[in-house]
Parts: sequence; structure tokens; C-alpha cells
Amino acid sequence: MGSGDHVSGGTAVAAAAAVEEVTAAEESGRADDFQELRPLLFSIAYRILSSVTEAEDAVQEAWLRFAATPVRPRSARAFLSTTVTRIAIDVLRSARVRRETYAGPWFPEPLLADPYEDPERSAELADSVSMAALLLLERLSPAERAVFVLREVFDFGFPEVAAAVGRSEAACRQLAVRARRHMADGRPRFAAAREEREELASRFFGALREGDVTGLRDLLATDASVTGDGGGKTPQLPRVVVGDGNVARLLAAFVPRLALADVTFERREVNGQAGAVFHDRDGKVLQALALDILDGRIHAVRIVLNPDKLGHLGPVADAWAIHRELRGRRPAASGTADTPGPATRGLPTPGPAIPGPATPADARPTATS
Repeated sequence: MGSGDHVSGGTAVAAAAAVEEVTAAEESGRADDFQELRPLLFSIAYRILSSVTEAEDAVQEAWLRFAATPVRPRSARAFLSTTVTRIAIDVLRSARVRRETYAGPWFPEPLLADPYEDPERSAELADSVSMAALLLLERLSPAERAVFVLREVFDFGFPEVAAAVGRSEAACRQLAVRARRHMADGRPRFAAAREEREELASRFFGALREGDVTGLRDLLATDASVTGDGGGKTPQLPRVVVGDGNVARLLAAFVPRLALADVTFERREVNGQAGAVFHDRDGKVLQALALDILDGRIHAVRIVLNPDKLGHLGPVADAWAIHRELRGRRPAASGTADTPGPATRGLPTPGPAIPGPATPADARPTATS
């Protein structure tokens, strides 16, 4: 073998090593880009889907597609935001069909912390992740919802929005107009400032802990409501309870009753609003509660009990086991486990999470969706 062969072989080895180094650097660079953008991608997907689990899956799928592209995109932000938006739109279309047959009221999966922060758009970010806003977004078509989220919440330019949803810029402008109109029609005029929300929430949870009917009623709007989302998989209210007096009496019986089974709650922000997470005696998650505070009053209490929507918060409690335990105990107020006392007369019998229907303890329902 001549010296030229040695040179040729050495060059080939060096070239292969260089390719491996470039490939490794390329993979590392893509991973870094993705990790930097991950909070934004999740926040986009969650606002489109209203599901933590589905948003995380959409983000992961976006990463797999990003990593698999033969040529690294010039703009990781444009590629990934477009990809996660299109994935979320596809998932939303099938999710909407399932939600049409959902058992009882439907709420978004509770989000305790939004990973994306932008000081210049903090108001838009906080407002758009609230339970009330996400329920309004449910009224929009998938395309309208994606356009609204990208444009109004994250301030994407219309060229970026058009690329993400696969429509022309003119079409996206029309979608944005319709989406803004629908959202404006359903939004309250006077949302409470953060300091006001915190003060009201502190008083609310103090009265809730003490079972103080008068204290609770003083904080509620005249048409206040309490609604539970159990998805047919846990004891829950058979109907929405409306009216400050009804809601106050119901809630006043709520925590003292749960305390008999050693259920506790901790105050947390839920979807950017005042709320709480309830745990059983083993620390497992029983439910999440969010308050809708407007004009100096609490207008809605929304409680997510569906275990399928709580898994991302930690191990989930067995609500039916607590239900059976409570039905065998006397409540702290007058009355018995099956006979309402004065505080709850005329309302459904208290159950394990929120006062629920008098469902036979062993007749656990089957979910319909």
C-alpha cells in the first residue's frame, strides 16, 4: 500500500469523524432550540385544546417532527409553532366530537402554572387561560380558535398565523374578526384586579373552612353558581346550583363534611385565578376548584372532579371510597348522612367531593365518554 493510500484512508476517517461531530452538534442545537421554545409551544397547545395531557402530547409530537426533518429549519420558532398548532387543531376536531357526548358539564383540565411568561403580554396571557375564557373559546371553530390564540394572545403576525393554520392572510384576518366578536360578546366588562381577587379569595376560603353561610353569601353575586365536572366518573352535583343563598348553604356544608374523611385543601392559582386543590388523607388529589371573580363578587365556583382531568396534578384519590365513608357517618351539622340539616335543606345530599346526588355507594356509574 502506497503513501497515497494511507493519506486517502486517513482523510476518509477524518471526514467521517467530522460528519459525526456536525451531526451531534446539529442534534444538540435542535434540542436546545426546542427546550427554549417548549413553554411557548405548551401554552399555545393548551389554549387551543384546554387539556394539559393533550397539550403535552402535541408538544412531544412537534419535537419528533422537528428532530426528523432532514434539514434544520431556518426558524425553529416558526416551524415548531406551526407544527404544534396544526397538531392541536387536528386533535381538537376529534375532541369536540367526544365533548358532545360528555356526561354532565364540561370544564378544561385545571392548570396550576402556565410555563410561558412574557411581561409585555402578561394581561393577555392571564386572561386567556382562565376557565371562563377557555369556555368561551369552546364556542369558536378550531380554525377561529387557533387564529385567536396566535394573534390575540401571543401577538403572532398574520403571515405567521396564516402559515400555521394553512389559510391565506385575508382568510385569517376574517377569522380573527369573527373570533374577537364572539369572545367580546361573552366576556365580562369589569374583571377584578389581582389584589381584589386575592382579598376576596382569602375571605372566601376562610368562610369556606369555617362553614360560614353568612360570610360566604356576602361574597357571592346574586346569580352566583356552583358547577361540578365529574364526567360521570365520580359523585357530583346532579345539576348546577344557582343563587347566592343556595350556593352559600351548599358550600358551607361542603368542607366541614369533607373534614370527616380527613380531606383538606390548599389554596392554589387554578388557570390563573384564585382556587384550591383538595386532597384526601393520603395526599391524593380529589378535586380542583376555581373562582370566577368579577365586579367585586364571586360569580361562579367551578369544580373539576373527573379523575381523568386530575392525573397531571398527582396521584388521584378514590372519590367513591370517600363517598361510601361519608354516607356511613353523621354530618357535623344537624341531620344524618341521608337527611339534610338546616344548612342544606332543599339541596342535594352532601357527597364526597361536592355535595352530590344520593347515589348508591356500590352503583358506580360508567363514563359515557
